Amino acid sequence: MMVRFLLLAALRPLAALARALRPLTGLWAQARLSAALMEPVPASSRVLGRVELRGTRRVTLGRRLRLHAGQYWETRGAGTIYLGDGVVLGRGVHLVAHAGVYVGAGTVIGEYASVLDTNRFCSGAARQPQDTQVSPVVIGRGVHIGRGAAVLPGVTIGDGAVVGANAVVTRDVPAGTVFGGVPAQPLHRRPAQA
Repeated sequence: MMVRFLLLAALRPLAALARALRPLTGLWAQARLSAALMEPVPASSRVLGRVELRGTRRVTLGRRLRLHAGQYWETRGAGTIYLGDGVVLGRGVHLVAHAGVYVGAGTVIGEYASVLDTNRFCSGAARQPQDTQVSPVVIGRGVHIGRGAAVLPGVTIGDGAVVGANAVVTRDVPAGTVFGGVPAQPLHRRPAQA
């Protein structure tokens, strides 16, 4: 018991130092992302943890982004990931672009959500099977995608739409509507914004 007390007392200053240095971890993550993309991440953005990049690294970033830890971004071939101004990506978001994933300004994508423009991950193979679907995903402005949702190839989500947590979106979502479920279905229309 005494050893544990002494260890805790010895580690307390280290914990305080780690807390004081926490803002530097974001700067380090932002510098790593800039180096990996070979272009600067806008200074107005906040990168709060590691972003894992795979493939061609064809990514275009808007300003004032908020990127939480655990991001996984994959681009293959001509595929591009585009994030508009003010986009927020929660912890563990997966973005996979073999054709294109476009996220409009002010959109929020919740923790552990996936946006995939292909039904095949990390192929690495020179040829793909006949049943592989590759089709761009377009997410409008001011969209909210809930935690754990999956947006599948070829889907367009209109401005101001909401996708519920854990929904699987297999078809287009009209602007201003709320979708939820597996597969996602319209639940109701959002009231008009003033």
